[in-house]
This record gives sequence, C-alpha cells and structure tokens, in this order.
Amino acid sequence: MRIWRSVLSSICILGLSLFFAACGTNSPVQTGSGRSLEKNDGYSEEADTIGQAGNGPKILVAYFSCTGNTKMIAEYTAEILQADLYEIIPEIAYTDDDLNYSNDKSRSSIEQNDISARPVISGSVENMGDYDIVFLGYPIWWGEAPKIMNTFLESYSFEGKTIIPFCTSGSSGIGSSAENLHAVVSDEAEWLSGTRFSGNTSKENVAEWIQSIDIDIK
Repeated sequence: MRIWRSVLSSICILGLSLFFAACGTNSPVQTGSGRSLEKNDGYSEEADTIGQAGNGPKILVAYFSCTGNTKMIAEYTAEILQADLYEIIPEIAYTDDDLNYSNDKSRSSIEQNDISARPVISGSVENMGDYDIVFLGYPIWWGEAPKIMNTFLESYSFEGKTIIPFCTSGSSGIGSSAENLHAVVSDEAEWLSGTRFSGNTSKENVAEWIQSIDIDIK
C-alpha cells in the first residue's frame, strides 16, 4: 500500500512540473499582414541591458537593411532596450545589381535620384499607435537615407511620438539624411539628433550611445 502511495505521489509531481513548464512558453507578436513582429524579452547579460519598466514608454526599433550592418545595430538596440523589433522589408527585394552604386542605371541609383520614389513595403506595423518612442535605422545611400524610409514614415501618424534615427555607413556621417526624413513627418513628432555607426560597431558602443540620449527610456 505504501509503495502505491509513493508511485501516485511521484506521478502528481511530474504532472505539475510539465504543466508549469508549458505555461512559461512565449509567443511572438503578430502584425496585420501575418508577419511576426519580434517581441524582445531582454538580453541575458543584465549589465548590458537598460530595459523598459512596466509603466515606462513603449519602444519600437524599426530598420531597413540590405547588407546586414543596420540589422546588427537594430538588434543590439532592441536587446539593450528590451524593445520590439520591426524590419522594413521591400515588396521587391534588392539584388546585388540593384545596389551597384557605380551604375547610374541601377535600381538604387534611379530611386535615389527620384525625389518622388517610394518603394513599396511588404507588411506593416499594425499597432504603431501603441508606441511612444521609435528608433529608426537605415544605411546611407549616396549621402541620404534610402527612399523606402520615406515610404515607411508616410505610412503612419507619428503625432506625439519621439523618433531617434541612426544609420550605418562605411565613412559618410548621418549628414542631412535625418533632417530630410524629419521633414517627411513635419512637426508631428519630436525628432532627436541621430548618429552613425560603422559595420564593426560593438554592442557596448551601442549601449553607450543609448545611455547618452537625452530622454527617459526607463
């Protein structure tokens, strides 16, 4: 009789363990188009994480990247801030030929020389209205932001939000690119000064930049 009681007790403990393990599973946030909007649960190294308090501002890191450099900085930023991450993906992907800077007939050359160019974006941020702060990342093409960034900014209302731009490039600074993007949203949002990163920027450098920003992100 004692043996059966011991067996039943072990089965109950095992069942409860499996139940609580299942309850701890996280699910991705979904956008209206069915694309996943990555929900960042924080970085394992607590010292490198600034994070958001439960009642703090809601932060989105939105970025466009073709070579992966801007993607890396955006991921660092989202990890440090425990923010949501959204990739701006063109409906028609850019090929290597499209990005041939030396060919004035390439797609990117034509777009950058056309003030009205607005490449179509695949997907959208369904809950943009929920965010208080938007970090906006992009590469530098011919000294400016790619025209797809104009498409993104013109797709939403940024009234009452704070926008913080950052860019990646081999040598060019952020220059007038942020000013020209700022003009797209007019005075709807508070636009802070941006910065430029190289392709080999470390996560620690990104954290130092975030900590230097004059805004309460806690």
